[in-house]
Amino acid sequence: MEGASTMANDVRLAVFASGHGTNFAAILDAIQTQSLSCQIVRLVVDKANAGALAIAEAHNIPTLVVNYKAAGSRDVVEQEIITQLKDDGVQGILLAGYMRIITPKLLQAFPQKIVNIHPALLPSFPGTHGIEDAFNYGVKVTGVTVHFVDEGTDTGQIIDQQAVRITNDDTLASLETKIHDVEHHLYPAVLAQLLKEEVFN
Repeated sequence: MEGASTMANDVRLAVFASGHGTNFAAILDAIQTQSLSCQIVRLVVDKANAGALAIAEAHNIPTLVVNYKAAGSRDVVEQEIITQLKDDGVQGILLAGYMRIITPKLLQAFPQKIVNIHPALLPSFPGTHGIEDAFNYGVKVTGVTVHFVDEGTDTGQIIDQQAVRITNDDTLASLETKIHDVEHHLYPAVLAQLLKEEVFN
C-alpha cells in the first residue's frame, strides 16, 4: 500500500465494493493514519466501472472484477473469488457497498469473518434502500449498523451501531450525507476493535 509500511503479521483483508468506494477510502485512510495492524490485499468489485477501482489503483491494491451475468451463477463467481482470496492469504472480508447477496459457499470459506456496513439501524430497514426506506417511513432516528454477514439479508450478528437523527428540515439528500459521514467514522472504528479482538486471526 502506498505510503504505508506492512508487517508480516498484519491481518490480510479483502474489501468488496460495487460503487464509488467511499467506505473503502475511509478504511484505507484509517489503516494509514491509525497504523492499524492490517492491510487490504485485494479489492473485489462486480462492476467494471466501479469508482472503487480508481482508489485501489491509487494505493497499488490488486483488484478482481467479477461478472455475475457472464458466469451464469453466484456459485461460479464465488468459487472464483474464494480461489483468488485463498491465493492472497485473505483472513477476512469487509463489504463496503457490495450490492450482492453472499451465498453459503463464501460464508463457509470465511466463517464469521465477513463484515458488512448497513445504512440503517438494523433490524429496521434491511435491504438495498435503507436510507430511503427510513426517510419515507418518517422515523425520527435512523443510523448505521456494522454486522457480521450470515445467510439472511442484513440479519447477521450486530457488532456496533450509531444513531442519526432526522430533523424536520432534512431531505433525502441531506440524510444520505449524514449517514455517509457516520459510516466513514464507524466502520474504521469497528475494524480497529475487531483487530484488537483478533477476530480475523
